Amino acid sequence: MNYTLHQLRIFSKIVEKQSITKASEELYLTQPAVSIQLKNFQDQFPIPLTEVVGRKLFITDFGKEIALSAERILDEVDGINYKMQSFGGKLAGRLKISVVSTGKYVMPYFLSEFMKSNTGVDLVMDVTNKSRVVQSLEQNEVDFALVSVLPQHLKLEKLDLMKNVLYLVANPNHFERILLSKSMFVKDTPLIFREFGSATRLAMETYLNMNQIQVGKRIELTSNEAVKQAVIAGLGCSIMPLIGIKNELKNGALKIYPKKGLPIQTTWNLVWLASKKLSPVASALLSYLEQEKANIIPRNFDWFEKY
Repeated sequence: MNYTLHQLRIFSKIVEKQSITKASEELYLTQPAVSIQLKNFQDQFPIPLTEVVGRKLFITDFGKEIALSAERILDEVDGINYKMQSFGGKLAGRLKISVVSTGKYVMPYFLSEFMKSNTGVDLVMDVTNKSRVVQSLEQNEVDFALVSVLPQHLKLEKLDLMKNVLYLVANPNHFERILLSKSMFVKDTPLIFREFGSATRLAMETYLNMNQIQVGKRIELTSNEAVKQAVIAGLGCSIMPLIGIKNELKNGALKIYPKKGLPIQTTWNLVWLASKKLSPVASALLSYLEQEKANIIPRNFDWFEKY
């Protein structure tokens, strides 16, 4: 056996992404380079680690076992590096955060200066759907999660970061006559929803139910970006978080339409398990945010106030 840490990292990423192409993109390597390293790694084992069926890559059971071992080895190596930096008086370690999809417009601004000031900290930020975010909390896979609706079945601590405001929006070239009328809009206009379980969808449905609005045609899409592009294309209107549509409002691709009961306001919360013992890096981030969030918000989100 003569495999390298580089090969372990590549194989681990291939297993995570289930794709050589996606692994190469994340590792900033060419696809041929990743394929060569995979072959060199695989040649050291008498049992296949992967197999290709119908041009799709699959990880064998043996490969999955090797991947678990590779992860443990890589974690130990990273731990050694972090300890070395810590002994030198430097804050070092890995910070894992799970973020609901719309939160990608929020969380980076609260992390930027902290990461610049602490170069020994490695960030892993998973942007995914709410169900996966809650699962990552339940299984203690992350230090923090960013959500706008708190999962009630978990005992959590939280830090309020900033408000989350949702407005009715549409492309002004479509449905404007209906949306500007005093009548309820949705019976005449397709309404675009996020997938079931999304906090944005929950906010929309709560608003519709409270105002006894009957929905006509429904369109369901699985990401905030997909909803935004569908609204811009004129497929319908939607109630969307302001945080994700700054540029589209500025260039006129989207327009806010006032309606009774809108906007909806919730709060972006950074949450963690109440029973979790925070690492030095996680504790440092929490202290930083408690001290600096009052400066971060006006510096990066002052444009909120014009709406």
